[in-house]
Amino acid sequence: MGDPNGIGPEIIVRTFEDNRMFDFFTIVVFGSLKVLNRIKHLYKMTTKIRLVGEDNKLYKNSINVIDVTDGTEFSLNLGKSSKQAGSIAYLSLIDAAEKLLYGQLNVLVTAPIDKQSIQSENFRFRGHTEYLSDLFEQQTMMMMVSENLKVALVTEHEPLREVADLITDDLIDQKLTSLIDSLRRDFNISKPKVAVLGLNPHAGDNGVLGHEEQNIIHPVILDHREKGNLVFGTFPADSFFGKGHYHDYDAVLAMYHDQGLIPFKTIAFGEGVNFTSGLKGVRTSPDHGTAYDIAGKKLASLSSFRASLFTARDIYSNRKVYQSKPISPVYE
Repeated sequence: MGDPNGIGPEIIVRTFEDNRMFDFFTIVVFGSLKVLNRIKHLYKMTTKIRLVGEDNKLYKNSINVIDVTDGTEFSLNLGKSSKQAGSIAYLSLIDAAEKLLYGQLNVLVTAPIDKQSIQSENFRFRGHTEYLSDLFEQQTMMMMVSENLKVALVTEHEPLREVADLITDDLIDQKLTSLIDSLRRDFNISKPKVAVLGLNPHAGDNGVLGHEEQNIIHPVILDHREKGNLVFGTFPADSFFGKGHYHDYDAVLAMYHDQGLIPFKTIAFGEGVNFTSGLKGVRTSPDHGTAYDIAGKKLASLSSFRASLFTARDIYSNRKVYQSKPISPVYE
């Protein structure tokens, strides 16, 4: 459910007010039954909301709710950050994530959290991606996905002053390998073409503005090319997006958060999806935050949340197809 004081509960209930959505999903919301009912009545909606009982029976044409609050009283205060709201967001996340880990869910779609209020002795992570990577004990990668653009990150929620020291050939190789594997497995692209951005302005300008491209990034690209992978770069981030070169590639690997996400959200905001690549389970989320400024005003767009649902469904289906493909014989 995400942060109950944000737009998470609203976009969930409003999305499934359209009964056609139940043709594609059996939805289970981890959160607060009272909060979801409050939102339903606030907007005068008719969506059926049912509590999941001890028999774990799920209803196809209803929002099924696993209530993580244990009857604890919670004062809904839309648009306001609070530790109590952060606690509910935390309990919702860990319950859902653990069920994904043990295969009790097909996919997990997370509504936005407030990264400050969710922090506690039990949760000291910079976001969903880092938490899920720790829980699953897997190396994951943050990927932003839209119909026409996919952007993956080498470093994610890292302070900018630390990024250059984190850029190593091993890390770039790991992220590139993970990205190529994900494009094949999760998006059914058999021979993906990947563009790699430089770290420095103008991709270092042949060493004038930095040496990371020549000394670290280029050798990894060449190694992947020798293995037969279609990897190209390094490209200056500004002109690459400004000239629309991203249309020529299946995905883009950016060196740090804002380098990749500013152009992505400029191009695809409201339609984009945050996908945790490399995770055994499928997890997506909308490309926006809690939007406290519009919570409770029925102004929140549903498009990114809907895209997150259908992207998760597509990835789940693509993985099943990928796993069923016969292994090609190796000839010496």
